[in-house]
Amino acid sequence: MSAQKRRAAVLGSPIAHSLSPVLHRAAYEELGLSDWSYDRFEIDEAALSAFMGELGPEWAGLSLTMPLKRAVIPLLDEISATAASVEAVNTVVLTEDGRRTGDNTDVPGMVAALREHGIEQVESAAVLGAGATASSALAALARICAGEVVAYVRSDARAAEMRQWGDRLDVEVRTADWADAREALDAPLVIATTPAGATDELAAAIPECPATLFDVLYDPWPTTLAARWSAYGGAVVSGLDLLVHQAVLQVEQMTGRPSAPLDAMRRAGEHALAER
Repeated sequence: MSAQKRRAAVLGSPIAHSLSPVLHRAAYEELGLSDWSYDRFEIDEAALSAFMGELGPEWAGLSLTMPLKRAVIPLLDEISATAASVEAVNTVVLTEDGRRTGDNTDVPGMVAALREHGIEQVESAAVLGAGATASSALAALARICAGEVVAYVRSDARAAEMRQWGDRLDVEVRTADWADAREALDAPLVIATTPAGATDELAAAIPECPATLFDVLYDPWPTTLAARWSAYGGAVVSGLDLLVHQAVLQVEQMTGRPSAPLDAMRRAGEHALAER
């Protein structure tokens, strides 16, 4: 099989916006993997099983985005402890003997992105939002946060979910109403996991000396909150930082190469975003 072409792809719906093909192709070029290809496929939950059932031995791996990160789990032979902890798989490695192993590189990708910006540990943190990315944020904070995490959410149901995730991940989580989200901006680390535009209203409330904002969006970039945060002198970790670091781990798992070219992948991502 090593002499044959290998394939990988990102699946999801919607998927046209995904930068994953840009990042993975840049890695293949840098690594000299001219016989590797990486594509994107518009696949929803209903179509996932049939798609995976048709994959041949040339397939090395899949990247998964919403809404497939949980839907794929029953279709796999095993998943990693990290993926199990958040009940979400964003990486599937396909072996030549047909085994399918799932992992979650979002969690270590978040930790790596923060460490690249000098954030090794924080005493406390705030999370804006309560979706699937928020649970990954809690899993990342379980590795670097020594104290309480306050999650700002829009409903009692979301608050209950975040507290349950906290219990499961062994993170001290306190929930607060989204109406009080301005208070989050005083935290040593703020992780914004909300859709585009959701945090725009908070930009006017940034403190004089903000600490670190991790905004998981990358398009459009910068968000209103990130731009104002940076203007006030605060450190900003972007969604592209996260995307690149988690993609590095995917490339390493799918290709078996120990060191994916982070810098080349980041440059490719920055160039692609600049052209949009």
